[in-house]
Amino acid sequence: MNSSPDQPSASQELAALLPPLQRMGLLLPHETPTFTALTGGVSSLIVRVDTPRQSFCLKRALPQLKVAALWEAPVKRNRDEVAWLRFAAQHLPHAVPALLGEDEQDCVFAMAFLPSEQHPVWKNQLQAGVVNSQTAQRVAHCLATWHAASAGQAYLAQAFDHDADFIAIRLDPYFNATALRHPDCAEALHGLVKQTLMHKHALVHGDVSPKNILVGPHGPVFLDAECAWYGDPAFDLAFVLNHLLLKCLWKPAHHAAYLDCFDALANSYLSAVNWEDRAALEARTCALLAGMLLARVDGKSPVEYITTDHQREQVRHFAKAFLLQPAALLQTLRQHWTP
Repeated sequence: MNSSPDQPSASQELAALLPPLQRMGLLLPHETPTFTALTGGVSSLIVRVDTPRQSFCLKRALPQLKVAALWEAPVKRNRDEVAWLRFAAQHLPHAVPALLGEDEQDCVFAMAFLPSEQHPVWKNQLQAGVVNSQTAQRVAHCLATWHAASAGQAYLAQAFDHDADFIAIRLDPYFNATALRHPDCAEALHGLVKQTLMHKHALVHGDVSPKNILVGPHGPVFLDAECAWYGDPAFDLAFVLNHLLLKCLWKPAHHAAYLDCFDALANSYLSAVNWEDRAALEARTCALLAGMLLARVDGKSPVEYITTDHQREQVRHFAKAFLLQPAALLQTLRQHWTP
Protein backbone atom coordinates (compact mmCIF):
# COMPACT_ATOMS: atom_id res chain seq x y z
CA MET A 1 0.00 0.00 0.00
CA ASN A 2 1.39 3.42 -0.93
CA SER A 3 1.88 6.02 1.78
CA SER A 4 0.01 9.30 1.65
CA PRO A 5 1.98 12.59 1.82
CA ASP A 6 1.08 12.82 5.53
CA GLN A 7 2.13 9.24 6.26
CA PRO A 8 5.81 8.56 5.54
CA SER A 9 6.79 5.12 4.35
CA ALA A 10 8.64 2.74 6.63
CA SER A 11 11.90 3.39 4.75
CA GLN A 12 11.43 7.15 5.14
CA GLU A 13 10.76 6.77 8.86
CA LEU A 14 13.94 4.76 9.31
CA ALA A 15 16.04 7.12 7.20
CA ALA A 16 14.85 9.97 9.41
CA LEU A 17 16.47 8.24 12.39
CA LEU A 18 19.99 8.62 11.00
CA PRO A 19 20.52 12.32 11.88
CA PRO A 20 19.44 11.94 15.53
CA LEU A 21 21.61 8.84 15.87
CA GLN A 22 24.61 10.83 14.69
CA ARG A 23 23.76 13.79 16.92
CA MET A 24 23.61 11.46 19.94
CA GLY A 25 27.03 10.06 19.03
CA LEU A 26 25.62 6.56 18.62
CA LEU A 27 26.40 6.34 14.89
CA LEU A 28 29.68 7.29 13.29
CA PRO A 29 29.68 8.81 9.77
CA HIS A 30 31.12 5.68 8.14
CA GLU A 31 28.75 3.24 9.93
CA THR A 32 25.58 1.77 8.46
CA PRO A 33 23.03 0.64 11.05
CA THR A 34 20.56 -2.21 10.79
CA PHE A 35 17.03 -1.46 11.99
CA THR A 36 14.63 -4.09 13.29
CA ALA A 37 11.11 -2.94 14.10
CA LEU A 38 9.88 -3.95 17.56
CA THR A 39 6.20 -4.62 18.03
CA GLY A 40 3.75 -4.06 20.85
CA GLY A 41 3.24 -0.31 20.97
CA VAL A 42 0.61 1.92 19.37
CA SER A 43 2.09 5.29 20.22
CA SER A 44 5.70 5.22 19.01
CA LEU A 45 8.12 3.98 16.42
CA ILE A 46 10.37 1.56 18.32
CA VAL A 47 13.30 -0.18 16.66
CA ARG A 48 16.32 -2.20 17.59
CA VAL A 49 19.46 -0.64 16.15
CA ASP A 50 22.53 -2.75 15.43
CA THR A 51 25.79 -1.00 14.59
CA PRO A 52 29.30 -2.48 14.32
CA ARG A 53 29.90 -1.34 17.90
CA GLN A 54 26.68 -2.02 19.81
CA SER A 55 22.98 -2.85 19.83
CA PHE A 56 20.33 -0.71 21.48
CA CYS A 57 16.71 0.39 21.28
CA LEU A 58 15.53 3.64 19.69
CA LYS A 59 12.17 5.26 20.32
CA ARG A 60 10.37 8.08 18.51
CA ALA A 61 6.90 9.30 19.46
CA LEU A 62 4.16 9.31 16.81
CA PRO A 63 1.78 12.28 16.51
CA GLN A 64 -1.17 9.94 15.93
CA LEU A 65 -1.62 6.67 17.75
CA LYS A 66 -2.18 3.44 15.84
CA VAL A 67 -5.72 2.67 17.01
CA ALA A 68 -9.08 2.58 15.22
CA ALA A 69 -10.34 5.88 16.64
CA LEU A 70 -8.62 9.19 15.93
CA TRP A 71 -6.24 9.71 18.84
CA GLU A 72 -3.61 12.42 18.60
CA ALA A 73 -0.97 13.14 21.22
CA PRO A 74 1.93 15.62 21.56
CA VAL A 75 5.27 14.17 20.42
CA LYS A 76 7.12 16.02 23.19
CA ARG A 77 6.03 13.14 25.44
CA ASN A 78 9.33 11.50 24.45
CA ARG A 79 11.13 14.15 26.48
CA ASP A 80 8.77 13.50 29.39
CA GLU A 81 9.56 9.80 29.23
CA VAL A 82 13.29 10.50 29.31
CA ALA A 83 12.83 12.74 32.35
CA TRP A 84 10.82 10.00 34.08
CA LEU A 85 13.49 7.40 33.28
CA ARG A 86 16.15 9.61 34.85
CA PHE A 87 14.09 10.08 38.00
CA ALA A 88 13.22 6.38 38.25
CA ALA A 89 16.84 5.30 37.80
CA GLN A 90 17.92 7.47 40.74
CA HIS A 91 15.80 5.33 43.07
CA LEU A 92 15.62 1.90 41.40
CA PRO A 93 18.31 1.68 38.70
CA HIS A 94 17.56 -1.95 37.84
CA ALA A 95 13.86 -1.22 37.31
CA VAL A 96 14.31 0.82 34.11
CA PRO A 97 16.45 0.38 30.99
CA ALA A 98 19.66 2.38 30.90
CA LEU A 99 19.33 5.64 28.98
CA LEU A 100 21.98 5.95 26.25
CA GLY A 101 21.13 9.24 24.59
CA GLU A 102 18.46 11.81 23.79
CA ASP A 103 17.86 13.98 20.74
CA GLU A 104 15.37 16.69 21.68
CA GLN A 105 15.34 18.12 18.16
CA ASP A 106 13.57 15.08 16.69
CA CYS A 107 12.04 13.74 19.94
CA VAL A 108 14.09 10.55 19.78
CA PHE A 109 15.91 8.73 22.54
CA ALA A 110 18.03 5.59 22.85
CA MET A 111 18.07 3.04 25.65
CA ALA A 112 19.55 -0.36 26.37
CA PHE A 113 18.09 -3.27 24.45
CA LEU A 114 16.98 -6.03 26.85
CA PRO A 115 16.73 -9.45 25.17
CA SER A 116 13.48 -11.31 25.74
CA GLU A 117 15.36 -14.43 26.83
CA GLN A 118 16.45 -12.69 30.03
CA HIS A 119 13.63 -10.14 30.18
CA PRO A 120 10.29 -11.71 29.17
CA VAL A 121 7.28 -9.42 28.91
CA TRP A 122 5.01 -9.83 31.92
CA LYS A 123 1.92 -9.90 29.68
CA ASN A 124 3.37 -12.84 27.76
CA GLN A 125 4.02 -14.70 30.98
CA LEU A 126 0.49 -14.07 32.21
CA GLN A 127 -0.91 -15.29 28.90
CA ALA A 128 1.15 -18.48 29.08
CA GLY A 129 0.03 -19.28 32.60
CA VAL A 130 3.29 -18.24 34.27
CA VAL A 131 1.49 -16.28 36.96
CA ASN A 132 3.72 -15.41 39.91
CA SER A 133 2.32 -13.29 42.70
CA GLN A 134 5.88 -12.36 43.70
CA THR A 135 6.21 -10.49 40.41
CA ALA A 136 3.04 -8.55 41.29
CA GLN A 137 4.48 -7.71 44.71
CA ARG A 138 7.68 -6.43 43.12
CA VAL A 139 5.70 -4.28 40.68
CA ALA A 140 3.87 -2.80 43.65
CA HIS A 141 7.16 -2.17 45.45
CA CYS A 142 8.55 -0.25 42.47
CA LEU A 143 5.44 1.88 42.11
CA ALA A 144 5.23 2.66 45.81
CA THR A 145 8.96 3.51 45.92
CA TRP A 146 8.66 6.00 43.07
CA HIS A 147 5.43 7.49 44.35
CA ALA A 148 6.85 7.93 47.84
CA ALA A 149 10.12 9.42 46.56
CA SER A 150 8.28 11.94 44.40
CA ALA A 151 5.53 12.88 46.85
CA GLY A 152 5.62 16.51 47.88
CA GLN A 153 8.55 17.34 45.58
CA ALA A 154 7.85 20.78 44.17
CA TYR A 155 10.53 20.52 41.47
CA LEU A 156 8.89 17.38 40.08
CA ALA A 157 5.43 18.91 40.29
CA GLN A 158 6.71 21.78 38.16
CA ALA A 159 8.72 19.62 35.72
CA PHE A 160 5.81 17.24 35.13
CA ASP A 161 2.99 19.81 35.18
CA HIS A 162 1.34 18.14 32.18
CA ASP A 163 -2.38 18.35 32.78
CA ALA A 164 -3.16 19.12 29.13
CA ASP A 165 -1.02 16.23 27.89
CA PHE A 166 -2.44 13.78 30.43
CA ILE A 167 -5.95 14.76 29.45
CA ALA A 168 -5.11 14.22 25.77
CA ILE A 169 -3.29 10.91 26.26
CA ARG A 170 -5.24 9.35 29.11
CA LEU A 171 -8.26 11.05 30.63
CA ASP A 172 -10.03 12.08 27.44
CA PRO A 173 -9.61 8.84 25.43
CA TYR A 174 -10.47 6.73 28.45
CA PHE A 175 -13.17 8.53 30.41
CA ASN A 176 -14.57 11.34 28.27
CA ALA A 177 -14.77 9.13 25.17
CA THR A 178 -16.46 6.37 27.16
CA ALA A 179 -18.96 8.86 28.56
CA LEU A 180 -20.20 9.49 25.03
CA ARG A 181 -21.04 5.80 24.73
CA HIS A 182 -22.72 5.59 28.14
CA PRO A 183 -24.78 8.69 28.94
CA ASP A 184 -26.14 6.96 32.05
CA CYS A 185 -22.60 6.96 33.49
CA ALA A 186 -21.38 10.21 31.95
CA GLU A 187 -21.56 12.20 35.16
CA ALA A 188 -19.52 9.60 37.03
CA LEU A 189 -16.94 9.35 34.24
CA HIS A 190 -16.56 13.12 33.99
CA GLY A 191 -16.25 13.11 37.77
CA LEU A 192 -13.27 10.76 37.50
CA VAL A 193 -11.51 13.27 35.28
CA LYS A 194 -12.11 16.08 37.78
CA GLN A 195 -11.13 13.86 40.73
CA THR A 196 -7.89 12.75 39.10
CA LEU A 197 -6.85 16.29 38.20
CA MET A 198 -7.53 17.48 41.75
CA HIS A 199 -5.13 15.13 43.51
CA LYS A 200 -1.54 16.15 42.83
CA HIS A 201 0.46 13.89 45.12
CA ALA A 202 3.22 12.10 43.20
CA LEU A 203 4.93 11.39 39.89
CA VAL A 204 2.72 9.04 37.87
CA HIS A 205 3.99 6.61 35.21
CA GLY A 206 0.61 6.62 33.46
CA ASP A 207 0.79 3.30 31.55
CA VAL A 208 1.50 0.56 34.08
CA SER A 209 0.37 -2.31 31.89
CA PRO A 210 1.83 -5.86 31.89
CA LYS A 211 2.85 -5.26 28.26
CA ASN A 212 5.11 -2.45 29.50
CA ILE A 213 6.80 -4.46 32.23
CA LEU A 214 9.65 -6.90 31.68
CA VAL A 215 10.40 -9.59 34.25
CA GLY A 216 14.16 -9.27 34.58
CA PRO A 217 16.72 -11.15 36.67
CA HIS A 218 16.77 -8.29 39.20
CA GLY A 219 13.00 -7.71 39.20
CA PRO A 220 10.51 -5.80 37.04
CA VAL A 221 11.74 -3.37 34.39
CA PHE A 222 9.28 -0.62 33.48
CA LEU A 223 8.94 0.75 29.94
CA ASP A 224 6.83 3.36 28.10
CA ALA A 225 6.53 6.19 30.60
CA GLU A 226 5.54 8.70 27.92
CA CYS A 227 2.37 9.56 29.88
CA ALA A 228 4.45 10.65 32.91
CA TRP A 229 2.64 13.33 34.89
CA TYR A 230 2.63 14.76 38.39
CA GLY A 231 -0.76 13.89 39.78
CA ASP A 232 -2.77 11.11 41.35
CA PRO A 233 -0.81 7.92 42.12
CA ALA A 234 -4.14 6.07 42.36
CA PHE A 235 -4.17 6.19 38.56
CA ASP A 236 -1.12 3.90 38.33
CA LEU A 237 -2.49 1.45 40.87
CA ALA A 238 -5.91 1.28 39.21
CA PHE A 239 -4.34 0.93 35.76
CA VAL A 240 -2.35 -2.20 36.54
CA LEU A 241 -5.08 -3.80 38.68
CA ASN A 242 -7.52 -3.26 35.82
CA HIS A 243 -5.34 -5.39 33.56
CA LEU A 244 -5.17 -8.21 36.10
CA LEU A 245 -8.97 -8.34 36.29
CA LEU A 246 -9.40 -8.30 32.52
CA LYS A 247 -6.91 -11.15 32.14
CA CYS A 248 -9.51 -13.37 33.86
CA LEU A 249 -11.69 -13.03 30.76
CA TRP A 250 -8.77 -13.64 28.43
CA LYS A 251 -7.48 -16.83 30.06
CA PRO A 252 -10.18 -18.12 32.44
CA ALA A 253 -8.09 -21.18 33.35
CA HIS A 254 -5.77 -18.84 35.29
CA HIS A 255 -8.56 -16.81 36.91
CA ALA A 256 -7.60 -17.68 40.50
CA ALA A 257 -3.91 -16.99 39.89
CA TYR A 258 -4.65 -13.59 38.35
CA LEU A 259 -6.72 -12.69 41.40
CA ASP A 260 -3.87 -13.80 43.66
CA CYS A 261 -1.69 -11.31 41.77
CA PHE A 262 -4.38 -8.66 42.21
CA ASP A 263 -4.35 -9.26 45.98
CA ALA A 264 -0.56 -9.32 46.22
CA LEU A 265 -0.13 -6.13 44.23
CA ALA A 266 -2.91 -4.19 45.95
CA ASN A 267 -1.94 -5.24 49.47
CA SER A 268 1.76 -4.67 48.95
CA TYR A 269 1.22 -1.23 47.45
CA LEU A 270 -1.32 -0.04 50.02
CA SER A 271 0.87 -1.20 52.91
CA ALA A 272 3.60 1.14 51.64
CA VAL A 273 1.47 4.28 51.28
CA ASN A 274 2.84 6.88 53.68
CA TRP A 275 2.52 10.13 51.71
CA GLU A 276 -1.25 10.56 52.10
CA ASP A 277 -4.27 8.97 53.74
CA ARG A 278 -4.28 5.32 52.63
CA ALA A 279 -8.04 4.93 52.75
CA ALA A 280 -8.58 8.00 50.56
CA LEU A 281 -6.12 6.70 47.95
CA GLU A 282 -7.79 3.29 47.95
CA ALA A 283 -11.23 4.83 47.45
CA ARG A 284 -10.00 6.84 44.48
CA THR A 285 -8.42 3.70 43.07
CA CYS A 286 -11.73 1.84 43.31
CA ALA A 287 -13.54 4.54 41.36
CA LEU A 288 -10.81 4.73 38.72
CA LEU A 289 -10.73 0.95 38.38
CA ALA A 290 -14.44 0.81 37.58
CA GLY A 291 -14.06 3.55 34.99
CA MET A 292 -11.02 1.89 33.41
CA LEU A 293 -12.81 -1.43 33.07
CA LEU A 294 -15.55 0.24 31.08
CA ALA A 295 -13.02 2.28 29.08
CA ARG A 296 -11.13 -0.81 27.96
CA VAL A 297 -14.21 -2.11 26.16
CA ASP A 298 -15.84 1.16 25.05
CA GLY A 299 -13.12 3.83 25.08
CA LYS A 300 -10.63 4.74 22.37
CA SER A 301 -8.20 1.97 23.33
CA PRO A 302 -10.13 -1.28 23.89
CA VAL A 303 -8.07 -4.30 24.91
CA GLU A 304 -7.54 -6.61 21.98
CA TYR A 305 -8.38 -9.83 23.82
CA ILE A 306 -11.93 -8.95 24.88
CA THR A 307 -13.46 -10.21 21.63
CA THR A 308 -17.08 -11.27 22.20
CA ASP A 309 -20.22 -9.27 22.90
CA HIS A 310 -20.89 -11.50 25.91
CA GLN A 311 -17.52 -10.59 27.45
CA ARG A 312 -18.08 -6.90 26.79
CA GLU A 313 -21.50 -7.02 28.42
CA GLN A 314 -20.02 -8.74 31.46
CA VAL A 315 -17.49 -5.94 31.86
CA ARG A 316 -20.09 -3.24 31.27
CA HIS A 317 -22.50 -4.66 33.82
CA PHE A 318 -19.82 -4.91 36.50
CA ALA A 319 -18.12 -1.58 35.78
CA LYS A 320 -21.28 0.49 35.61
CA ALA A 321 -22.53 -0.85 38.93
CA PHE A 322 -19.37 0.33 40.70
CA LEU A 323 -19.24 3.59 38.77
CA LEU A 324 -22.71 4.53 39.96
CA GLN A 325 -22.15 3.20 43.50
CA PRO A 326 -18.40 3.37 44.13
CA ALA A 327 -16.74 0.98 46.55
CA ALA A 328 -14.28 2.08 49.22
CA LEU A 329 -12.21 -1.12 49.30
CA LEU A 330 -10.46 -2.89 46.46
CA GLN A 331 -11.42 -6.20 48.04
CA THR A 332 -15.06 -5.35 47.42
CA LEU A 333 -14.49 -5.14 43.69
CA ARG A 334 -12.28 -8.22 43.71
CA GLN A 335 -14.84 -10.33 45.55
CA HIS A 336 -17.64 -9.34 43.16
CA TRP A 337 -15.53 -9.94 40.05
CA THR A 338 -16.93 -13.20 38.72
CA PRO A 339 -16.91 -12.93 34.91
